[in-house]
Amino acid sequence: MSEEKKSLNFIEHIIEEDLANGLPKEKLRFRFPPEPNGYLHIGHTKAIGISFGLGETYNAPVNLRFDDTNPAKEEQEYVDAIKKDISWLGYQWENELYSSDYFQKLYEWAVQMIKDGKAYVDSQSSEVMAEQKGTPTQVGTNSPYRNRSVEENLELFEGMKAGKFPAGTHLLRAKIDMEDPNMLMRDPIMYRIMFAKHHRTGDDWCIYPMYDWTHGESDYIEQVSHSLCSLEFKPHRELYNWFRDHVYDYAKDKLPMPPKQREFARLNLSYTIMSKRKLLRLVEEGIVSGWDDPRMPTISGLRRRGYTPNSIRKFIEKVGVAKRENVIDVSLLEFCIREDLNKTANRVMAVLDPIKVVITNYPEDKEEWLEAENNQEDEAAGYRKVPFSREIYIEKDDFKEEAGSKYFRLKLGGEVRLKNAYIIKANSVVKDANGNITEIHCTYDEDTSKKVKGTLHWVSIKHAITAEVREYDRLFMHESPDSQKDKDFMAFINPKSLTIKTGYLEPSLAEVEVGERFQFQRLGYFNVDDDSTAEKLVFNKTVGLRDSWAKQKPKPQNNQNKPKPQQQKRSAISVIQQFGKKYTKLSDEKQQTVKAEIQELAKEVSYDDLEPLFGTAVKKAGTRIVTLIALKVLLKNGLEKNDAINEFIDKAKADKNDVLVAEAAEI
Repeated sequence: MSEEKKSLNFIEHIIEEDLANGLPKEKLRFRFPPEPNGYLHIGHTKAIGISFGLGETYNAPVNLRFDDTNPAKEEQEYVDAIKKDISWLGYQWENELYSSDYFQKLYEWAVQMIKDGKAYVDSQSSEVMAEQKGTPTQVGTNSPYRNRSVEENLELFEGMKAGKFPAGTHLLRAKIDMEDPNMLMRDPIMYRIMFAKHHRTGDDWCIYPMYDWTHGESDYIEQVSHSLCSLEFKPHRELYNWFRDHVYDYAKDKLPMPPKQREFARLNLSYTIMSKRKLLRLVEEGIVSGWDDPRMPTISGLRRRGYTPNSIRKFIEKVGVAKRENVIDVSLLEFCIREDLNKTANRVMAVLDPIKVVITNYPEDKEEWLEAENNQEDEAAGYRKVPFSREIYIEKDDFKEEAGSKYFRLKLGGEVRLKNAYIIKANSVVKDANGNITEIHCTYDEDTSKKVKGTLHWVSIKHAITAEVREYDRLFMHESPDSQKDKDFMAFINPKSLTIKTGYLEPSLAEVEVGERFQFQRLGYFNVDDDSTAEKLVFNKTVGLRDSWAKQKPKPQNNQNKPKPQQQKRSAISVIQQFGKKYTKLSDEKQQTVKAEIQELAKEVSYDDLEPLFGTAVKKAGTRIVTLIALKVLLKNGLEKNDAINEFIDKAKADKNDVLVAEAAEI
C-alpha cells in the first residue's frame, strides 16, 4: 500500500485498520457481483474500479461473481457482455463464479435454519404479507403461519423444491422480528417458487433464493474479506450480518472468515438514466437501437461511441470514493475523453456541411499531395499526404458574404489559410434561382508566410470519399430525467440526439478499421462504427472539441429584492487583461492563485477574444504571460494550433522573462 496515508479513501482506511488489527494481508479478497439482467453502464464502472483497484493495490484476488438468482430476467447474453466490458476496461478477475454454483449449499443451510426455528414456510399471498409488513412508523404483525412446526415447515419446503405447489402458494421466510424498526428485518423472504429455466442450471430448480439471502452467503462461501456495495444497500447491512452470523455457526470450521459489508456512494451522472429497467425500456420501445447504441450510458455504448478504457478509468479516478450521494456533471466524463483523444487521435480533415469552392487561378488539371502532420501532441504519429486541387469543399458555416472585423473565417474580399495548404481570397459567389450560394470563387496565393487570422479545414472534391456520419448528442434534455415525480423520464428524450449526415473525407480514411478514432479537425472526435464496411464507411461523433451544453445551462434567477447592479459584469477576457497589468509584480504564491483564476476564466474565452493580445508589446510581459496561460487552456480543450499561435509561443520561449519562458515550455 502507498505510504501516502493522506491519499487513502475511507474504504482503504477500513482495510488498513483491519490489517493493523491482525487480518493477514493474504486473506484479503474482493469481488464484483453483477446481476446478469442487463448490460453494465457507466454507474457500474465505479464499483468495478473500486473492487478491482483494491485488488491491484493490495495484490489481492478479485472474483467476478454473477448473482444469478432470478432466471426470469437473466440471460447468457448479459453474462457475455459483462465479461467483455470488464476485460475491455483492462481488469482481470481471479475466478469466474456464479451464485447458482451455491444453490445446493444455500438450500442445505435454509433447511438447517428451519430446524433451528429461524425460518418458516408462509402460505399467504404477497398482497396480504405486504399489509402485515407495516410501515416505517408502524410495526408489522405476525403471519398466522409463523409458528408452524419444524416438521411441517420441512415437509412444505421439500414439497416446494420438488415442484408440488404452484408459484405463489408458498414462500420461505426468515423468522426475525415483525416489530423491528428496520423493515428489511421483518421476516424477509428467503425462497420463492418459480417455474423458469435458468441460463445455467436449466430446470434443476423450481425454487430460487432471494438476493439478500444469496448475496452475503456467496460472499461467505468465497471467503470475501470486504463486501463493497453502493449506499442503497446500507439498510440491508443488518440483514446481511444476521444471515451471515447464522451460517457462520454451520460452517466456521471450513469457512473461518465472515465477510464485512461496507457501502460507498454510487455514481450518479447528469443527463443520464442509471436504472437497468429504464434502459431496457429504451431498448424495447425502439428509442435506441440496442444496449450498445452510442447514446446509451452502457459501457458497450460508450465503447461503440469511441470512448477509451483509459478515459473511463481516469473519470472514475477523478470522481473518487465518497460516502454521500452526489451527481457528477456529465461534462467531466466528456472532458476525460477529450483529454485522452487529444493525445492519441490522429488529425484528419472532413467536411460535413459542404459548400463548393473554386480556386479560379489554380490550373484545372493540376493536383498536389501536400504534407500534413498527424498529431502535434504525438511526435511519433508522423505525417501523411493530402491531395489538393482546383475545387474543394469547406463548411458552409465558414463563409459569409459580409461579416464584421471580428469574423476570421472566409468572407468576400477576405483571406484565410487552408490547413496544410495555401492562402485563399474570396472574390465572388454563384447563386441558384432561390438566392442560395452554390459556389465561392477564390484565388490562391502561394506565399504561405503571410499572416492571416483564420485557418479552415477542407477536402479536395475530386479525391474526397463519402461516409455516413452519425452525430450524437445527449439522449436527455433534462439534467435529472428520472427525478420528476409528475413526469415520465421518457418525456425528456432529446429529439435531436442523433443526426445523420453525409460527410466528405480526405482519402487517407479509405481503409480505416472498426473502432479507429480520429479528430475531424475543428469538428470533434469521431470513431469508425461497428456498422462500417469497406463499401460504406460509418463514423460516430464521440464528443465535440468543447462543451456545447455549458452555454445552454439556465442562469440562476436574480433575487428581485436585491438592487440591480450599476454596471454589467466584466467579460472574462477583460478580467484576464487586468490581471496581466500586475502579474509580474505579484509574489510567487499570489501568482499561483491568480493563475488558477485565469485558468477558470479561460473556459469562457474564445480564440477570437485572445488572438488580438498576441501582439502585445514586449515590455508588457504580464499581459503576454496571462494570455499564454489562457491559451494553454484553449489548446487543452481542443483548439487547433495555427501560424499565429505557433509564432506567439515561439516568441514566448525566446523571451527574457523567466516566467513567460517557463509557461511556454509547458506547451
